[in-house]
Amino acid sequence: MKHLIPLIPIAFLTACGASPAPEFMGATRTDVNVGGRDYTVFQKGERVEVIRLGYARRGEHQQIRATMIELIPRVTGCKLRDSTLQGDSGEMRGSLDCPRQP
Repeated sequence: MKHLIPLIPIAFLTACGASPAPEFMGATRTDVNVGGRDYTVFQKGERVEVIRLGYARRGEHQQIRATMIELIPRVTGCKLRDSTLQGDSGEMRGSLDCPRQP
């Protein structure tokens, strides 16, 4: 039974899913599945964070990154300011240009 104790924290963390960066606390959260892979998008005002969930193998990262970039306007309804994008295929953050509401 002692050999199971180290696994408990890992199981707990995987059950929590994606958590936003501190600047995105209170953000709108959208969970999306594309091509069998799960992503979480957080939007707070004109800022966005996209997190890939799960393991990615070597050779998959370029396509994952492209999918994450494509998700931003689809989920938020806003245009990504390309020059503000930072991150990799695990987590990205950027700024948005959102249509003004009348």
